[in-house]
Amino acid sequence: MHVLNQVVLLLVGALIGCSTGLSHAETPAVVTAPAPAGEPLPTDYEVSAMGRNVAVYGARVLDPPFANKGMDYGGPYSFANFDMTGKVTVRITSKRSLNQAVVRPSTAVAKVVHEDDHTLVLTFDKPAKVSVEPDGKKGPLLLFANPMEENKPATNAPGVVYFGPGIHKPTRIELTNDQTLYIAAGAVVKGAVIAHGNNIRITGRGILDGSDWEWTKGPNGNLVDIRGTNVEVSGITMRGAYGWTIVPRDSSHVVVRDVKLCGSRVQNDDGIDPCNSQDVLVSNCFFRTDDDCVALKGLEKTGPNSNVEQITVENSVLWCDRARIFLLGHESRAAFMRQIEIRNVDIIHFTMTCFLFEPGEDMHLEQVRVQDVRLHGEGQHEFIRLKPTINQYMRTQTPGFVSNVVFKNVSISGGSGDYLVQLEGATPEHNVQNVTFDNVVILDQPLTRESPRMQIGKHVKDLHFGPEKP
Repeated sequence: MHVLNQVVLLLVGALIGCSTGLSHAETPAVVTAPAPAGEPLPTDYEVSAMGRNVAVYGARVLDPPFANKGMDYGGPYSFANFDMTGKVTVRITSKRSLNQAVVRPSTAVAKVVHEDDHTLVLTFDKPAKVSVEPDGKKGPLLLFANPMEENKPATNAPGVVYFGPGIHKPTRIELTNDQTLYIAAGAVVKGAVIAHGNNIRITGRGILDGSDWEWTKGPNGNLVDIRGTNVEVSGITMRGAYGWTIVPRDSSHVVVRDVKLCGSRVQNDDGIDPCNSQDVLVSNCFFRTDDDCVALKGLEKTGPNSNVEQITVENSVLWCDRARIFLLGHESRAAFMRQIEIRNVDIIHFTMTCFLFEPGEDMHLEQVRVQDVRLHGEGQHEFIRLKPTINQYMRTQTPGFVSNVVFKNVSISGGSGDYLVQLEGATPEHNVQNVTFDNVVILDQPLTRESPRMQIGKHVKDLHFGPEKP
């Protein structure tokens, strides 16, 4: 049988649907695909969904020159994808003990059963992306239960660049106006994507792999380089970027949806860096990176609108091994960075300041809203820092401005730690003003002006605690 036809669709038949009264949308279904021949597979885990085998892939961390430098990200890890609808049961077995395994975020699964010391059974009642952790960061399984694929392009349609199941080594894939790159389930495509133009799609259920290249020595500066309007990246998994991963630059109307990043192989592997771009949506994604998960940059003032604005990150799971989850303001010479929404996000691992807002070069960072965010803490020193600053990345040694920022329904649970919240302006003009903390809770303690974790420096105006003003 042709490999493409080995993609398995398991439907718990029409008889079940009829006898139980389930609608078509509720009928459990799973789609899986085998790994391609020649792909080295890890052996830590075996996964099945509704009795069907789910291919488990491996990802590396800390390649040279970063190996053996005193950093410990837990070593190589595993990941697996399948598509689903309805209520689906997933069985995970391992030679390792799973008795103490935790699932992050815990709310993403309907039920967790430790069947025995080496078997874990998860029940999903909707698509979700989770980290199964027998021993914290030490070799977890990232499990991606995706929604069923829609709008799959015909393989021979005009403008479609198609990679079917198997290992492919195109090195560079260049897309332009009205083209679609499709990476099928069971495909591993080794190369970079350069999407310069309008109305471009990068989609599928396969893997875009940058791990054949050493740090900064890939076939293009970024794994996915976007310059255009109406660009969609959806469904695929990206593994082992050699530099920044997804970079919309001088772009608008960009959607990144249901994308899984399996990184931390090298430093500077930022998850997504919208540079001088507008109307960028990141939705239903899972990012594991070494460097910043989301870094907004106003690198140059080149186009008719060089601002960074209307950026939304929602319904996603984020993990950063070394740097920040959200970095706003560094390397930015745009006039404005504004209208930024971060909502319904789970941050399952972080190290440095999670929300670092440090504008410089007279840039105005404003209209930022962080709402419904849950963090797993492991004793980190810093949590939030709002501080106009000057650093080595700035050409003009002038701080910026921070104003109109809201943190609402944001909580940290987990290990004890300082989790400092720091606000400080640079000058009376380059200040921090109109900031609201509405139901920010750290280890079950509401954040107030008097909290020992709250550090308020000079040049901070209009600081509010409690329900935000209408």
